[in-house]
Amino acid sequence: MKIELDLSRRPEAAPAALPSLAGLSLPALKAEMEKIGVEPRKASMRAKQLRRWIHHFGTQDFDDMTDVAKELRAELANHYILTRPEITEHQVSRDGTQKWLTRFGPGIEGESVYIPGVGKAGALCVSSQVGCTLNCTFCHTGTQKLVRNLTAQEIVTQVLIARDALGEWPASTEGRLLTNIVFMGMGEPLYNLDNVAEAIDTIVDGDGISIGRRRITVSTAGVAPKIPELGARTGAMLAISLHATNDDLRNELVPINKKYNLKELFDAIRAYPELNNAKRVTFEYVMLKGVNDSLAEARALVQLLKGIPAKINLIPFNPWPGSPYECSEWDTIEEFAEVLNRAGYASPIRTPRGRDILAACGQLRSESVKKSAAEKRREALEADQAEGPAA
Repeated sequence: MKIELDLSRRPEAAPAALPSLAGLSLPALKAEMEKIGVEPRKASMRAKQLRRWIHHFGTQDFDDMTDVAKELRAELANHYILTRPEITEHQVSRDGTQKWLTRFGPGIEGESVYIPGVGKAGALCVSSQVGCTLNCTFCHTGTQKLVRNLTAQEIVTQVLIARDALGEWPASTEGRLLTNIVFMGMGEPLYNLDNVAEAIDTIVDGDGISIGRRRITVSTAGVAPKIPELGARTGAMLAISLHATNDDLRNELVPINKKYNLKELFDAIRAYPELNNAKRVTFEYVMLKGVNDSLAEARALVQLLKGIPAKINLIPFNPWPGSPYECSEWDTIEEFAEVLNRAGYASPIRTPRGRDILAACGQLRSESVKKSAAEKRREALEADQAEGPAA
């Protein structure tokens, strides 16, 4: 029997979702105004109005924009929305840490983490990529393939989502819970520098989100040629994911060191603009039992940092299934810190936060990857059951 499909009765394709203006930079907002026919000489003014409503007041409804003409509000609503990307999961740790898994598109999910009590009041750890290419052996995030760079808008919307959850609208400089932004989530920020720089410009805008440049820290595993450019373009604080004091060990722990060794890395750090005691480099050093935690390595770290205004964050290793490493003993970490303290370097031991929701350093998105795999297996099983036994 011949079967033919009646294509004349197929349903119409669903209309494409309207794009959101939330998280766009001021130049991008201006371009959108011109796109819908606003006169170029008025587009800049309209963009500034939108920027203030979206990023200062946090509005998600054009009708709230009382200083924008009704006709323009209606036109905006015909072309745009103000909502954030879909939040597929929001978890809250016992210690108050919050983690969001955000879907930026089909198969494009990234995580951000709010950590109370960090910085002046609380810090948001944002992702700059979905996945990572660096393959640092102690980092679970690094075991996940790079999907793509996040856009500047997608980076900024992570801040908006956190502000929504914390109830921090309108933006204020008084009594904030979110005071600091750290680019320490998924990905290598300097491999996405254009979008990171644009996002920072939007985050620091005094008429919008208004978080100062000195309260934004960008962490790199060591993309040496881009480090001075980061400082020149953003004025942000610099953090280096270091973890070893010699090239042989760093080649193993942080493979990008094979491309940009410690000499090249430290030459680039010394070229970072405006380094001084008020603008120190933060060096991140994960404590791995029997690997990089000896007192000899602590003394080598002091020598390596000589002449650089610096502080060192000692990070107890956060274990994950299948990891080849263990966390150093607490006494060992304290002895390591004491060597650094005696040399004049602040070396706080970072208290692990959000471990119960896999939000700690190096753990981002590992649980969501497992969940996605489980969902795929379940969907495949359901599909097999729906087909029934073979004829």
